[in-house]
Amino acid sequence: MYDYIIVGAGSAGCVLANRLTRDPDRRICLIEAGPPDTSPFIHMPLGLAALARIRSINWGYSTEPEAELGGRRLYWPRGRTLGGSSSINAMIYMRGHPQDYEGWATHAGDEWGWESVRRLFLQMERNASITDDHHGTEGELCVSDLRHVNPLSRAFVEAGVQLGYPRNADFNGASQEGFGLYQVTQRDGRRFSSARAFLEPISHRPNLELRTGAQVQRVLIEDRRAIGVSLADEVLRLKAGGEVILCGGAINSPQLLMLSGIGNGEDLAGLGIEVVHHLPAVGENLQDHLDITAMASAKGRDAIGLSLGGLPRLWKAWRAYRRGEGELTSNVAEGGGFVRSDPSRDRPNLQFHFIPAYMRDHGRQVSFGYGFTLHVCDLLPKSRGRIRLASADPAAAAAIEANYLSHPDDAGTLLAGLKIARRLLAAPAFAPYRRAEVLPGEEIESDDELLAFIRGRAETIYHPVGTCRMGRDDGSVVDPRLRVRGVQGLRVADASVMPTLIAGNTNAPVMMIAENLAGMMRRN
Repeated sequence: MYDYIIVGAGSAGCVLANRLTRDPDRRICLIEAGPPDTSPFIHMPLGLAALARIRSINWGYSTEPEAELGGRRLYWPRGRTLGGSSSINAMIYMRGHPQDYEGWATHAGDEWGWESVRRLFLQMERNASITDDHHGTEGELCVSDLRHVNPLSRAFVEAGVQLGYPRNADFNGASQEGFGLYQVTQRDGRRFSSARAFLEPISHRPNLELRTGAQVQRVLIEDRRAIGVSLADEVLRLKAGGEVILCGGAINSPQLLMLSGIGNGEDLAGLGIEVVHHLPAVGENLQDHLDITAMASAKGRDAIGLSLGGLPRLWKAWRAYRRGEGELTSNVAEGGGFVRSDPSRDRPNLQFHFIPAYMRDHGRQVSFGYGFTLHVCDLLPKSRGRIRLASADPAAAAAIEANYLSHPDDAGTLLAGLKIARRLLAAPAFAPYRRAEVLPGEEIESDDELLAFIRGRAETIYHPVGTCRMGRDDGSVVDPRLRVRGVQGLRVADASVMPTLIAGNTNAPVMMIAENLAGMMRRN
């Protein structure tokens, strides 16, 4: 019998386990469908290039055919191990823009506004490189500058300055706009996931029970109250007044709610699922950052690449990594930028990730030779999709209908971003390194050709949110304290509760969501 059952030991679940087990009188069970985070590729930052191919720690989802992307099914990697996606991501530490959270406050109240969440970000952060009013230095989440920066990444920053954009040494500082190098969630040149930051230090606590390799099939509900969860071969129950907290992310949390009878009643009944509570917003409001890449071949071997002649370099990198230094400490996506697609916009709505290597098909396609890749995504998309059940079988993947580019404004924004990306790669700063444009290809010039390129090649940059939207209105899935509407003893705390997508990488905000919920529960 448990006081709290947390489903999902990812970015949010690890934070909640840490905070809730501080009360020795409370017994907590943390359940993770995947295995422990023992793969060496998790902890070696450059190992993320291989993580997309390791199915045991990656859900490896795919969308339904996307109508505006030529009917393609897009690959959606999501973490399936301790730390969740914080164990397989590019480790970029990003909070988003203050206006994002002011927007949240209009939906869910001042506790989700910028001044409130900024305090939580600072409280959680242990920044080893920046000590000013914009950063914390006493928290559990280690953040640092990159220990190794490829010369092409520095050239990318200079290219942005040459195009007239500001240089920015801290995207989480006074201003988000401009070009610079990302800070990362690393310590001593190794990945510092949510599991390392929040779970590893409390593994000795006697009131914490951790279960890995255990997938929850449904939440058990009696008289509109959660009483436990069902695994494949076991039932775990709550004490009176206990709570189940879903931390499975924007795909798995709405899926589990629907499997448990909470969702659109007509859809659930059609799959033979008993309707516990008709809540049609479950699975709706899906948002994601759609991303397009430009690519160039490189002169010389400054870029990260695969070749027979590169074996001595790899050996040197391995020796340096053992000291917490060198190329293997790179997060690959070293350089970044935030710009406006149109000068009339009030804030940046495009984000760049620069990779000093060829990056094809999320790293699943091995590319020999030397080149560099520039990603650009639409930070504030207007398109909305949904998650729905494809089957009543808990082992079956949910159906992901992202509906990318379904709003006509989004294609124009991404087109503007692609044009800026091409100008960046053609800037003088890249002259010593650039051989030729590979993608889209110098023969592609017109807007129609570039839009066709986007529709044929755009992919996710891994930031799905919104499918269990929080809000004060009855149409939301959870209230501002993340309690599922219509069911007692059940909450959701992960990216799915975001009412709108933030302008940046989503990992640190998900940890903040869990921290905010823990504070709310403590004050109750």
